[in-house]
Amino acid sequence: MRAAYVERLGPPGLIRYGELPDPVPGPGEVLVDVLATAVDPVDTLVRSGVFRTPLPFPFVVGRDLVGTVAAPGSGFAAGETVWCNSLGHDGRQGAAAERAVVPADRLYRLPPGVDPGEAVAVFHPAATAHLALFTHGGLRPGETVLVGGAGGNVGGALVEFAVHAHARVLATAAPRAHAHVRSLGAAHVVDYHADDLAARLSALAPDGVDVHIDTSGRNDLGTAVGLLAHRGRIVVMSGARDTPTLPVGALYMKDGSVRGFALSNATTAELADAARAVNDLLAAGALRPRLVEYRPLSATARVHRRMEQGELHGRRVVLRP
Repeated sequence: MRAAYVERLGPPGLIRYGELPDPVPGPGEVLVDVLATAVDPVDTLVRSGVFRTPLPFPFVVGRDLVGTVAAPGSGFAAGETVWCNSLGHDGRQGAAAERAVVPADRLYRLPPGVDPGEAVAVFHPAATAHLALFTHGGLRPGETVLVGGAGGNVGGALVEFAVHAHARVLATAAPRAHAHVRSLGAAHVVDYHADDLAARLSALAPDGVDVHIDTSGRNDLGTAVGLLAHRGRIVVMSGARDTPTLPVGALYMKDGSVRGFALSNATTAELADAARAVNDLLAAGALRPRLVEYRPLSATARVHRRMEQGELHGRRVVLRP
């Protein structure tokens, strides 16, 4: 089979596109013919070595896929359209190949009528959003959520899931994304470059913010803690090299909490719970990506380079074998 792979950790230029032996499923695994895979920021962290995790070499990069079951097994029938968003780390080969082996407990059926190319573009951001809000943020109906960077892929999914859970959503985004974020159900959208951003958000949430999630990676914990409601929760989910200052006194006086979250650490049960929620919204016509670019699998190295150079700006790139 053809695949995009590396033989050691390092820069995007190490990614090769060529022939590798077909993978062979073991007990509890399913062989999948890959229809499409997406490139996620975490893929670059794994490939570069910033995110340390056990990897087999040569290592096929990539985490997400949509495909069809190549051979029946582990409860899946041949020809079923399926998806996974947790390959490519912790000893598992990745998804950027013509075929992949997927553990059955990490494999989910795609709802009928959902476009595979659009779907693979949202799996990672959507599962991230669901787990951040509910597993780590403990969101409950009627609470107020602040989504920083709501115009992006994860940010948009956060808004949709929170609105679907009957929460009140405040959001920050660039002005060009305000109409889109409002269309997802946000009650108020504020320009994140506003000089009086904290004051404007405080006025919109006089009783404080129950769940605060910033997708930008800047993690201004001073502002975030100041906006928190009593027993409010800050979920930190980006900014691998960020070192913010935490106002501890204000945090503990509010019974507040700060919790880190990386999708790579999610259990199979947590991933399956997120997958059910993602499938429900996909089937309902939600979680559609704003902008998708399709490239051949042979372009993997170029796409990794573009992502690291900040050229994609919320654009999702889907690779097709």
